[in-house]
Amino acid sequence: MKKAAIIMGSDSDWTVMKKAAVTLKDLGVPFEVHVYSAHRTPEEAAEFAGNAANRGFGVLIAGAGMSAALAGSLAAKTTLPVIGVPLDAGLQGVDALLSTVMMPPGIPVGSVGVNAAKNAALLAAEILALGEPELTEKLAAQKAAMHDAVLEKDAKMQETVKEL
Repeated sequence: MKKAAIIMGSDSDWTVMKKAAVTLKDLGVPFEVHVYSAHRTPEEAAEFAGNAANRGFGVLIAGAGMSAALAGSLAAKTTLPVIGVPLDAGLQGVDALLSTVMMPPGIPVGSVGVNAAKNAALLAAEILALGEPELTEKLAAQKAAMHDAVLEKDAKMQETVKEL
C-alpha cells in the first residue's frame, strides 16, 4: 500500500494534525509526519513533494494556518493528490481556508474544513483505497458503525421525547 504524508508548517500544528495521524494509524495506512514550512524551509518542502511519489507516497496532507501556502507549494511540485487542512491560527481559520482553496488553475489542492485533520485522513484513505480492497472494507465498516450509532441515538431521542 502506498503511504500518506502529513506535513505541517510548524510543530505547533501537531495538536490538530495528530488527529490525521491517529485516523491513518487506526485504518492501518502507513504514513510519515514532517514539519516543513512553505516560507521558512521552501527548498526542503519542494524536495519532499518532488520526490514523494518515488518514495512510495500516494497522497499528501498539508496543514497550515494564516497564509496557508504549504498545500499549494507542495502541489506545485508533485502530481500526487494534496489535501489541505486550513488551521485556525487567526481569524477563526477563514484566512487559511481561503488561502487553501484559492489555487491557481493547474495546481489543484483538495481542502477540508478548518482544523478538520480527521476528515483529511479519511479522504486520503479513500484515495489510497482505490487499489486496496482491505482498506475499502475498513472504511465501509467505519461508515456502517457511524450509521448504526446515529440510529441508536435516534431511538434514544424517541424515548426521550415520549417522556415529555
